Amino acid sequence: MANKNRLLALLDRPNEPLFIPKGDDQITFNLPDDYLEDRYKNTNISNRWGSKNQVNLKPITLPNLDLPMQLGKTEQFSTFVPYHQQMAGRLIEILMGLRNLDDLESCAAFCRQNMNPQLFNYAFSVTLLHREDTKGIDIPPLCEFFPDKFMAGSVFGKARQEANLNDVVPGIDSDPIEIPMDYTASDLDEEHRVAYFREDLGINLHHWHWHLVYPFNGPRAVVDKDRRGELFYFMHQQLVGRYNFERLCNKLARVEKFTALREPIPEGYFPKLDSLSSSRVWPARTPNTILKDINREVDRLVFDIQDLERWRDRLYEAVSTGQVVNEQGQTMNLLNDNGVNILGNILEASILSPNRNLYGDTHNLGHVAIALSHDPNFKHLETFGVMGDSATAMRDPIFYRWHAFIDDVFQKHKQTLAPYTTQQLEFSGMRVTSIEVNSMNSPKNQFSTFWQQNDVNLSRGMDFAPRGNVFARFTHLQHRPFEIKIQVANNGQARQGTVRIFLAPTMDERGVPFLFNDQRRLMIELDRFVHNFQPKNNTVTRRSNQSSLIIPFERTFRDLNVANNANLAEFNYCGCGWPEHMLIPKGTPEGFPCTLFVMVSNYAEDRVDVPNRQPTSCEGAMIFCGMKDSRYPDKRPMGYPFDRLPRTGVDTMRDFLLPNMFTQDVVIRFSSIVEPPGGRQGNRGAAPPKRN
Repeated sequence: MANKNRLLALLDRPNEPLFIPKGDDQITFNLPDDYLEDRYKNTNISNRWGSKNQVNLKPITLPNLDLPMQLGKTEQFSTFVPYHQQMAGRLIEILMGLRNLDDLESCAAFCRQNMNPQLFNYAFSVTLLHREDTKGIDIPPLCEFFPDKFMAGSVFGKARQEANLNDVVPGIDSDPIEIPMDYTASDLDEEHRVAYFREDLGINLHHWHWHLVYPFNGPRAVVDKDRRGELFYFMHQQLVGRYNFERLCNKLARVEKFTALREPIPEGYFPKLDSLSSSRVWPARTPNTILKDINREVDRLVFDIQDLERWRDRLYEAVSTGQVVNEQGQTMNLLNDNGVNILGNILEASILSPNRNLYGDTHNLGHVAIALSHDPNFKHLETFGVMGDSATAMRDPIFYRWHAFIDDVFQKHKQTLAPYTTQQLEFSGMRVTSIEVNSMNSPKNQFSTFWQQNDVNLSRGMDFAPRGNVFARFTHLQHRPFEIKIQVANNGQARQGTVRIFLAPTMDERGVPFLFNDQRRLMIELDRFVHNFQPKNNTVTRRSNQSSLIIPFERTFRDLNVANNANLAEFNYCGCGWPEHMLIPKGTPEGFPCTLFVMVSNYAEDRVDVPNRQPTSCEGAMIFCGMKDSRYPDKRPMGYPFDRLPRTGVDTMRDFLLPNMFTQDVVIRFSSIVEPPGGRQGNRGAAPPKRN
């Protein structure tokens, strides 16, 4: 019977042949001759490694794999390219349909040996997340298998040197390879001020893992999750809101939406990444690039910028009229709480879109048009740039301009909905009386941020190199642990309430206080949880590491030697969530003024009943990712109470507040110290990096 370690070993060292020992257990797979290329057949090649942990794979009658086999092993793979989506969807469907783990292991081994490694990794990871018999498998983050998507190409020469040195001189300490913070640009480019956010390892892993949990294509049962289109809206709306928050912290204006598709793109991006799978450099996009019609037969990609413009105009028309038309010519009403879900499925253009012919593939082909702007006709035999990969797209400044446009469509839709009434916002008899932030070694009502270094083990992605740990050291934003103390007066009997915590900048780019309608779009959700309120006075204390937005810090920066720690078990949905170290924006050395908002809503009106649902060990990070095998655990629209225009007479936050709400002025103070790995709780710091 196939076991979980053997299935995970199929992901290890993705560019090596499968018969070379894999995984921490050094598993050697003995493949049937039919699974091997001609040059490997009849050679007993698996026996040459002397591995004690050998697996004789069960030969099976393989399903028809012609479609996913059409992508060459050294080509780049993208879930944004429709043809690649079809390949991945077909492979997911095949792997999901296999009868048992032995058949899954055997078929996956054939695919692993003979297919494009990026396509296989994506489809197999989605499969492991969604099959009933693979629940609980701890899928390591993508940076361990394809580290080239997350760090400069210059790292890998040094990494191979370290691996070979460790092999020749056993027991020698391996020096971590430091990744400079400023390796993609200098501050002469003002956009580089927020590169620490765009290029953060955890943020990019979050985007990759979210798209594993919510794939575009595949069996409908895998794609069609509760409120999937609305989650697409809300998660990306919060990404843009957080990015704008960081920009304001760095004296930059909020990002401008990219709707004029024929105008030059002033922002350039030079990623400095190499693709180890395709032996190519990830192409750059020079400043003032202009999008052109795409005509690339090699990718089966032919579409015009006019197509994107036409779909854009139809989307704006749909939200202004409050209805869309499905493929049967029937109208679907958008003027209700489910409208944003329908719109999300249309914009993302998953298989759930009710009418792709009419509304197109706006989100995905926008990514593709930008990613191929340097070689739209395949004249120079170039592949796509970072915007073409969900693991790298967030590195590029244009990602946020493109998603500001996507979000604008949703915001236009939300403006057609009636504002929340006082009755929809209040919780009778419940009054929030005070909020207090207590952050480690910091004054009251101050969040404290700083730089911290941490290591990522590259050994699983170091193909054809000696075994042994090789670490890359990242410098990333971090915050001091904090707790939020909330005082609530309950004038009724014992009852449950949903506590919603948001944070927003207080001032705009000019230093002028925000009006409510602008500030609400910058409200980033920090936490949401249910609490039992007793009569009279209640003190609710919530620690930062309890947030239902985040995944634990150790999920991003973890030592492979302790990967099986019980506290890290069942990565699955737990792997989908905002990284803990990026919970709080950077702030400024003098203290960035913010508004902390807390609301208690009536859980009786928020509650979602799921009969016979069994709790799992992976209940966290539900805000962006929902709950595994269940409905989204909050009946309210995502972003509530800030997702709609305010009621009449509300111009400022003070006008908006009701007794069950409270705001507190807080600051985020940034210190340019750098704490070493493991120094998160302390105050000692190294010399600051270049950026401050």
